[in-house]
Amino acid sequence: MVDIRQTVQYANYLSKIGWRVEREKEINYFIKKLPIVGSIMKIQRPEEIHINKIRELAKKYRAFQIIVEPKTDFDAKFILSLDFKLSKSPYLPTKTLQIDLTQTKEKIFKVFKKDAKSAIKKEGNLKITDYKDNLDKFRNAWKKSVGLKRYVPPLDHLVSLEKSFKENSLFLMTKNESAGAIFLSGDNIGYYWQAFTNSGGREKLEQYKIVWEGILWAKKKGVKVFDFEGIYDERFPNKSWLGFTHFKKSFGGYEVVYPGTYIKWFL
Repeated sequence: MVDIRQTVQYANYLSKIGWRVEREKEINYFIKKLPIVGSIMKIQRPEEIHINKIRELAKKYRAFQIIVEPKTDFDAKFILSLDFKLSKSPYLPTKTLQIDLTQTKEKIFKVFKKDAKSAIKKEGNLKITDYKDNLDKFRNAWKKSVGLKRYVPPLDHLVSLEKSFKENSLFLMTKNESAGAIFLSGDNIGYYWQAFTNSGGREKLEQYKIVWEGILWAKKKGVKVFDFEGIYDERFPNKSWLGFTHFKKSFGGYEVVYPGTYIKWFL
């Protein structure tokens, strides 16, 4: 299973929002052109590191910064040998939580912690709808919930995301617009991509029910793994992640760790 950022769907999405995408041997290379200075290139969790291709594209697009986020420690050591430096501020989450969806839904639910089980059962009648056909309303509720505290993607980005993933995307939101989340799937992995909850939704613990619905959606599609797309990592501490990490860990699962982000200037 490849990371979602190495799928054709994700490549299509980034190309729609202003990135140049080169794809060779099923590996995505993302290039962001900048006026005068050249470009930035990033390669995110590829199955293999093809350094000659990276050099070729860096020269072609005059890349002044190359960002590689390897999938394995073996690839990280290789990148280090080429004078890349480990960044103190990773771009992608360096630790995540995953659930095995090949189990029955009963077994998946059984390992949830008490607070998750209780919240899901309590909100059993909570009305949740896919807002894929009403992304403007979805985004407005998101914006209203978080205000200026967090970045909310512009509407055209959400539309591009939906158009790129189509049936492999889900934009769930409660009928009262107090909580919502985006779920994606690619190459047998389902992702808890982004989410929001206002004070009322947090008080009622509505996000638990939304995540459970997202897990069931992914399982119904035949997806084998559900990825929570990031939890707190002691190697790159960000205390603002502690709260939602506690929330995500209440769904059980197992931790997956990645090496980090490696950067080289003027390759």
